[in-house]
Amino acid sequence: MPQNTTPQKRLLTAVFAPLGDAGKASRVEERIVQGISAGALLDGDRLPTELELAASMGVATVTAREALAGLRNRGLVETRRGREGGTFVTLPSGDRSELVRRRLAAMSRVELRDLAIHYSAIAATAAELATDAADGEDIAALAHLLDAPMGGNRAVGNFLLELAALSQSARLTREYVRLHTDYGSLLGLAHADPAFDASMVSLCRSICAAMGAEDASTARALVREYVQTSVAWLIDEHTRLHSSAEVTTAENPHPAPARRKA
Repeated sequence: MPQNTTPQKRLLTAVFAPLGDAGKASRVEERIVQGISAGALLDGDRLPTELELAASMGVATVTAREALAGLRNRGLVETRRGREGGTFVTLPSGDRSELVRRRLAAMSRVELRDLAIHYSAIAATAAELATDAADGEDIAALAHLLDAPMGGNRAVGNFLLELAALSQSARLTREYVRLHTDYGSLLGLAHADPAFDASMVSLCRSICAAMGAEDASTARALVREYVQTSVAWLIDEHTRLHSSAEVTTAENPHPAPARRKA
Protein backbone atom coordinates (compact mmCIF):
# COMPACT_ATOMS: atom_id res chain seq x y z
CA MET A 1 0.00 0.00 0.00
CA PRO A 2 1.36 3.48 -0.79
CA GLN A 3 2.72 5.02 2.44
CA ASN A 4 3.84 8.45 1.23
CA THR A 5 0.39 10.03 1.07
CA THR A 6 -2.29 9.81 3.74
CA PRO A 7 -6.04 9.95 2.96
CA GLN A 8 -6.21 13.38 4.63
CA LYS A 9 -3.42 14.74 2.41
CA ARG A 10 -5.14 13.36 -0.70
CA LEU A 11 -8.33 15.16 0.23
CA LEU A 12 -6.52 18.42 0.90
CA THR A 13 -4.75 18.16 -2.46
CA ALA A 14 -8.16 17.83 -4.13
CA VAL A 15 -9.61 20.79 -2.25
CA PHE A 16 -6.84 23.15 -3.36
CA ALA A 17 -6.34 21.71 -6.87
CA PRO A 18 -6.52 24.08 -9.89
CA LEU A 19 -10.04 24.96 -10.98
CA GLY A 20 -9.16 24.71 -14.66
CA ASP A 21 -10.98 27.50 -16.47
CA ALA A 22 -10.93 31.02 -15.10
CA GLY A 23 -12.13 30.55 -11.55
CA LYS A 24 -14.78 32.69 -9.95
CA ALA A 25 -14.82 33.50 -6.25
CA SER A 26 -18.02 31.46 -5.80
CA ARG A 27 -16.30 28.36 -7.22
CA VAL A 28 -13.28 28.79 -4.94
CA GLU A 29 -15.60 29.31 -1.98
CA GLU A 30 -17.69 26.23 -2.82
CA ARG A 31 -14.58 24.05 -3.21
CA ILE A 32 -13.45 25.02 0.29
CA VAL A 33 -16.95 24.43 1.66
CA GLN A 34 -16.82 20.95 0.13
CA GLY A 35 -13.47 20.38 1.84
CA ILE A 36 -14.96 21.39 5.19
CA SER A 37 -18.03 19.21 4.60
CA ALA A 38 -15.87 16.20 3.67
CA GLY A 39 -13.71 16.57 6.77
CA ALA A 40 -10.57 17.42 4.80
CA LEU A 41 -10.57 20.77 6.59
CA LEU A 42 -11.31 20.57 10.29
CA ASP A 43 -12.30 23.11 12.91
CA GLY A 44 -9.21 25.23 13.66
CA ASP A 45 -7.30 24.29 10.51
CA ARG A 46 -5.38 27.12 8.90
CA LEU A 47 -6.13 27.89 5.25
CA PRO A 48 -3.47 28.93 2.74
CA THR A 49 -2.81 32.66 2.39
CA GLU A 50 -4.51 34.61 -0.40
CA LEU A 51 -1.37 34.35 -2.53
CA GLU A 52 -0.95 30.63 -1.83
CA LEU A 53 -4.62 29.93 -2.49
CA ALA A 54 -4.53 31.87 -5.77
CA ALA A 55 -1.40 30.04 -6.96
CA SER A 56 -2.70 26.61 -5.90
CA MET A 57 -6.13 26.96 -7.51
CA GLY A 58 -5.01 28.92 -10.56
CA VAL A 59 -7.06 32.04 -9.87
CA ALA A 60 -6.35 35.74 -9.41
CA THR A 61 -5.41 36.96 -5.95
CA VAL A 62 -8.49 39.18 -5.85
CA THR A 63 -10.65 36.09 -6.55
CA ALA A 64 -9.07 34.25 -3.62
CA ARG A 65 -9.62 37.32 -1.44
CA GLU A 66 -13.31 37.49 -2.40
CA ALA A 67 -13.76 33.78 -1.71
CA LEU A 68 -12.27 34.09 1.78
CA ALA A 69 -14.50 37.10 2.44
CA GLY A 70 -17.52 35.02 1.41
CA LEU A 71 -16.49 32.24 3.80
CA ARG A 72 -16.10 34.77 6.62
CA ASN A 73 -19.57 36.15 5.92
CA ARG A 74 -20.94 32.61 6.24
CA GLY A 75 -19.18 32.14 9.58
CA LEU A 76 -17.06 29.26 8.26
CA VAL A 77 -13.67 30.93 8.71
CA GLU A 78 -12.16 33.72 10.76
CA THR A 79 -9.06 35.81 10.09
CA ARG A 80 -6.66 36.61 12.92
CA ARG A 81 -3.90 39.20 12.79
CA GLY A 82 -0.37 38.99 14.13
CA ARG A 83 2.59 36.65 13.76
CA GLU A 84 0.45 33.59 14.54
CA GLY A 85 -2.42 34.94 12.47
CA GLY A 86 -4.06 33.70 9.31
CA THR A 87 -7.46 32.42 8.20
CA PHE A 88 -8.82 29.48 10.19
CA VAL A 89 -11.80 27.15 9.79
CA THR A 90 -14.47 27.80 12.43
CA LEU A 91 -17.29 25.33 12.98
CA PRO A 92 -19.38 25.54 16.16
CA SER A 93 -18.38 22.53 18.28
CA GLY A 94 -16.70 21.11 15.17
CA ASP A 95 -20.14 20.07 13.87
CA ARG A 96 -20.48 20.12 10.08
CA SER A 97 -23.71 18.11 9.79
CA GLU A 98 -25.93 21.19 9.43
CA LEU A 99 -23.66 22.54 6.69
CA VAL A 100 -23.95 19.24 4.79
CA ARG A 101 -27.74 19.08 5.27
CA ARG A 102 -28.11 22.54 3.75
CA ARG A 103 -26.04 21.44 0.78
CA LEU A 104 -28.10 18.25 0.33
CA ALA A 105 -31.36 20.20 0.55
CA ALA A 106 -30.13 22.64 -2.12
CA MET A 107 -29.48 19.80 -4.59
CA SER A 108 -32.11 18.30 -6.87
CA ARG A 109 -32.70 14.55 -6.92
CA VAL A 110 -31.47 14.45 -10.52
CA GLU A 111 -28.24 16.16 -9.50
CA LEU A 112 -27.79 13.80 -6.55
CA ARG A 113 -28.35 10.67 -8.65
CA ASP A 114 -26.02 11.96 -11.39
CA LEU A 115 -23.27 12.59 -8.86
CA ALA A 116 -23.75 9.10 -7.40
CA ILE A 117 -23.53 7.51 -10.88
CA HIS A 118 -20.24 9.26 -11.58
CA TYR A 119 -18.89 8.33 -8.14
CA SER A 120 -19.96 4.70 -8.59
CA ALA A 121 -18.29 4.38 -12.00
CA ILE A 122 -14.96 5.67 -10.74
CA ALA A 123 -14.99 3.85 -7.38
CA ALA A 124 -16.08 0.52 -8.90
CA THR A 125 -13.39 0.67 -11.58
CA ALA A 126 -10.80 1.49 -8.91
CA ALA A 127 -11.90 -1.57 -6.90
CA GLU A 128 -11.57 -3.82 -9.94
CA LEU A 129 -8.08 -2.56 -10.75
CA ALA A 130 -7.01 -2.66 -7.11
CA THR A 131 -8.06 -6.30 -6.81
CA ASP A 132 -5.76 -7.19 -9.69
CA ALA A 133 -2.85 -5.17 -8.28
CA ALA A 134 -3.04 -5.69 -4.49
CA ASP A 135 -1.07 -8.28 -2.54
CA GLY A 136 -1.83 -9.80 0.84
CA GLU A 137 -0.10 -7.01 2.75
CA ASP A 138 -2.12 -4.36 0.90
CA ILE A 139 -5.40 -6.13 1.69
CA ALA A 140 -4.49 -6.54 5.36
CA ALA A 141 -3.69 -2.81 5.59
CA LEU A 142 -7.05 -2.00 3.98
CA ALA A 143 -8.90 -4.19 6.48
CA HIS A 144 -7.04 -2.51 9.34
CA LEU A 145 -8.48 0.87 8.32
CA LEU A 146 -11.96 -0.45 9.12
CA ASP A 147 -10.92 -1.12 12.72
CA ALA A 148 -10.01 2.52 13.35
CA PRO A 149 -12.27 4.21 15.95
CA MET A 150 -13.56 6.94 13.64
CA GLY A 151 -16.97 8.54 13.55
CA GLY A 152 -19.04 9.51 10.52
CA ASN A 153 -17.75 8.11 7.28
CA ARG A 154 -14.06 8.43 8.12
CA ALA A 155 -13.26 4.68 8.36
CA VAL A 156 -15.13 3.73 5.17
CA GLY A 157 -13.97 6.94 3.47
CA ASN A 158 -10.32 6.21 4.21
CA PHE A 159 -10.84 2.61 3.09
CA LEU A 160 -12.19 3.72 -0.29
CA LEU A 161 -9.49 6.37 -0.72
CA GLU A 162 -6.76 3.78 -0.20
CA LEU A 163 -8.62 1.33 -2.43
CA ALA A 164 -8.51 3.94 -5.20
CA ALA A 165 -4.78 4.47 -4.60
CA LEU A 166 -4.22 0.73 -5.02
CA SER A 167 -5.63 0.91 -8.55
CA GLN A 168 -2.15 2.16 -9.57
CA SER A 169 -3.77 4.70 -11.90
CA ALA A 170 -2.77 8.22 -10.88
CA ARG A 171 -5.43 9.80 -13.09
CA LEU A 172 -8.23 7.60 -11.73
CA THR A 173 -7.08 8.14 -8.15
CA ARG A 174 -7.09 11.94 -8.60
CA GLU A 175 -10.61 11.83 -10.03
CA TYR A 176 -11.82 9.61 -7.18
CA VAL A 177 -10.32 11.93 -4.56
CA ARG A 178 -11.98 14.92 -6.25
CA LEU A 179 -15.34 13.14 -6.21
CA HIS A 180 -14.87 12.08 -2.60
CA THR A 181 -14.66 15.71 -1.48
CA ASP A 182 -17.99 16.21 -3.25
CA TYR A 183 -20.13 13.08 -2.78
CA GLY A 184 -18.15 11.88 0.24
CA SER A 185 -19.18 14.92 2.26
CA LEU A 186 -22.84 13.91 1.82
CA LEU A 187 -22.04 10.36 2.88
CA GLY A 188 -21.13 11.63 6.34
CA LEU A 189 -24.85 12.14 6.99
CA ALA A 190 -25.61 8.52 6.12
CA HIS A 191 -22.73 7.16 8.20
CA ALA A 192 -23.97 9.10 11.23
CA ASP A 193 -26.76 6.48 11.24
CA PRO A 194 -25.18 3.63 13.31
CA ALA A 195 -27.11 0.90 11.46
CA PHE A 196 -26.08 2.22 8.05
CA ASP A 197 -22.45 2.65 9.15
CA ALA A 198 -22.20 -0.87 10.60
CA SER A 199 -23.73 -2.36 7.46
CA MET A 200 -21.32 -0.50 5.18
CA VAL A 201 -18.26 -1.43 7.26
CA SER A 202 -19.36 -5.05 6.92
CA LEU A 203 -19.73 -4.57 3.16
CA CYS A 204 -16.17 -3.20 3.00
CA ARG A 205 -14.91 -6.28 4.80
CA SER A 206 -16.61 -8.31 2.06
CA ILE A 207 -14.69 -6.23 -0.49
CA CYS A 208 -11.46 -7.24 1.27
CA ALA A 209 -12.53 -10.89 1.12
CA ALA A 210 -13.25 -10.59 -2.61
CA MET A 211 -9.83 -9.02 -3.16
CA GLY A 212 -8.19 -11.82 -1.21
CA ALA A 213 -9.96 -14.32 -3.48
CA GLU A 214 -8.81 -12.29 -6.53
CA ASP A 215 -12.47 -11.85 -7.49
CA ALA A 216 -12.41 -8.44 -9.18
CA SER A 217 -15.98 -8.61 -10.47
CA THR A 218 -17.37 -9.18 -6.97
CA ALA A 219 -15.27 -6.34 -5.54
CA ARG A 220 -16.62 -4.07 -8.27
CA ALA A 221 -20.21 -5.16 -7.62
CA LEU A 222 -19.86 -4.57 -3.86
CA VAL A 223 -18.65 -1.01 -4.38
CA ARG A 224 -21.62 -0.35 -6.65
CA GLU A 225 -23.90 -1.81 -3.95
CA TYR A 226 -22.37 0.62 -1.44
CA VAL A 227 -23.11 3.60 -3.68
CA GLN A 228 -26.65 2.41 -4.48
CA THR A 229 -27.42 1.92 -0.78
CA SER A 230 -25.95 5.29 0.14
CA VAL A 231 -27.77 7.27 -2.54
CA ALA A 232 -31.06 5.63 -1.53
CA TRP A 233 -30.42 6.79 2.06
CA LEU A 234 -29.56 10.31 0.86
CA ILE A 235 -32.69 10.55 -1.30
CA ASP A 236 -34.80 9.59 1.72
CA GLU A 237 -33.04 12.27 3.76
CA HIS A 238 -33.49 14.78 0.93
CA THR A 239 -37.25 14.06 0.97
CA ARG A 240 -37.37 14.42 4.76
CA LEU A 241 -35.54 17.76 4.66
CA HIS A 242 -37.93 19.16 2.06
CA SER A 243 -40.99 17.82 3.86
CA SER A 244 -39.79 19.46 7.05
CA ALA A 245 -39.25 22.77 5.22
CA GLU A 246 -42.76 22.59 3.75
CA VAL A 247 -44.27 21.99 7.20
CA THR A 248 -42.38 24.98 8.59
CA THR A 249 -43.62 27.16 5.72
CA ALA A 250 -47.20 25.96 6.22
CA GLU A 251 -47.05 26.75 9.93
CA ASN A 252 -45.61 30.21 9.26
CA PRO A 253 -47.07 31.30 5.90
CA HIS A 254 -46.75 35.01 6.65
CA PRO A 255 -43.39 36.01 8.10
CA ALA A 256 -43.48 39.00 10.42
CA PRO A 257 -42.90 42.26 8.55
CA ALA A 258 -39.56 43.93 9.07
CA ARG A 259 -39.65 46.78 11.51
CA ARG A 260 -39.39 50.21 9.94
CA LYS A 261 -36.39 52.16 11.14
CA ALA A 262 -37.22 55.16 13.28
